[in-house]
Amino acid sequence: MSGPLALEPGGSDDTLALRLADDRTMALRLPGRSSREDAVDALAAELTDRIGPAVHPYEVAALLESEGLAVEAVRNTYGHPDLFSLAAALHERVPRSFPEQPRPADPWRPDHVRCALRGALFALPGLAHLLTGPLWANGRGVAALIVAGLVSWAWGQALGHRAYLRLASGPRECGRTLLVGAPLGAVLATAAGTAVAGPGPTALFVAGQSVYLAGAGVLLVLGRERLLLAALVPVVVVAAVLPWWEPGVLARAGMPLLSVLGTVGAAGWALRGPLATAPAPGAARPRPVLSLPYGLFGLGAGVLVLTEGRHQPYAVVVLTVSMGLAEWLLYRYRGMSVAALRATATPAGFRLRSAGILVLCLLAYLSPLVPAALLTGAEPVGLLLIAATLWTALLLQAFGTAWVPAVVCLAAAGAVGALTVTGTERNLLALSLCHGAAAVVLGAWALRTLGRPSAHA
Repeated sequence: MSGPLALEPGGSDDTLALRLADDRTMALRLPGRSSREDAVDALAAELTDRIGPAVHPYEVAALLESEGLAVEAVRNTYGHPDLFSLAAALHERVPRSFPEQPRPADPWRPDHVRCALRGALFALPGLAHLLTGPLWANGRGVAALIVAGLVSWAWGQALGHRAYLRLASGPRECGRTLLVGAPLGAVLATAAGTAVAGPGPTALFVAGQSVYLAGAGVLLVLGRERLLLAALVPVVVVAAVLPWWEPGVLARAGMPLLSVLGTVGAAGWALRGPLATAPAPGAARPRPVLSLPYGLFGLGAGVLVLTEGRHQPYAVVVLTVSMGLAEWLLYRYRGMSVAALRATATPAGFRLRSAGILVLCLLAYLSPLVPAALLTGAEPVGLLLIAATLWTALLLQAFGTAWVPAVVCLAAAGAVGALTVTGTERNLLALSLCHGAAAVVLGAWALRTLGRPSAHA
């Protein structure tokens, strides 16, 4: 045979291999079917991947038109009167198949190195107290540094929140807030500590601690952790050789002073960029009362931590080092909550997933603290309860719930303070009840508040 259809050599009577006279494809002709129907099937097979996602024949018609299919080919080769008729036939032949959408990126993916670095930066300043301790280690000196530290913590929490609010108006507004607020906080903390210590050498250490905390707060808000780490190098180096070398008074006082000056200089350098930007036109000033609960939380949390550290100093070390892990888990909680929001279809299902995520993150935070408490000799129960209180409070603050953590932590701090005044602060059961009540209340509030899908939208 000759012509458009030819019998291939080696064929049989039952199965014939046919060559379709079309420049696009080759198809097997079945009994009772025309070559035009075979051509439509072949075209459908060729364009399956592109026709499958189409939800309407018009989309297929647009595809064929983009391929440059002529009207003559539609009529002569495929046997359809127009492009739309052929598109409808193709749309009917090809089953719907929608490509899997790429998995969206986690908007709350944490910076692992930064979180670890921040955890170290919260703990390293304690080396300065180790160096300078022999110079101020007396009852009034310790009390003065504690009072100044509490003022600095409370002021720093409120200032950090206000700076973030002002950042919404522009870097310049954030920088100006820090430029004014940080020195003012250092002055207030120094005044409070000096009022306890009285004039003398201890007041100088109170001032140094207050100035350092103010400068460190600026660097942490601006995300300049590496500059702060560089400023702490003198203290870290001297403290590292302390077991083998007894530094003199000059080294014990001079190295922390060098770190304080370095921190202040680094903070000033970091502020140059934001202050050099153009001011935002018509930027609204948030009310200062919005930052008040964050400051009160800082005060309450500071009292809880420091009262625990009166008899268990290593508990303070463990808690401060764990803040890096706490911050990392705050990001992970938000990321997993967004994923749960996408994976559930009912509010009840999301509440269940949200509760599981909260428990999982809390256990991930508390689990490493158990061996840390055992290694350092700290009492594990009180440490874990305080840690649970602080982490849950920080979680609620991250979602804009500020007054509940502030009130609960202040109430717990007041109860612990009352135990201290009455001389029963060594009663572990009473302390555990105070810390446990705060942890339970905040945990229940977190389950109630964050179990709603609207909290994560």
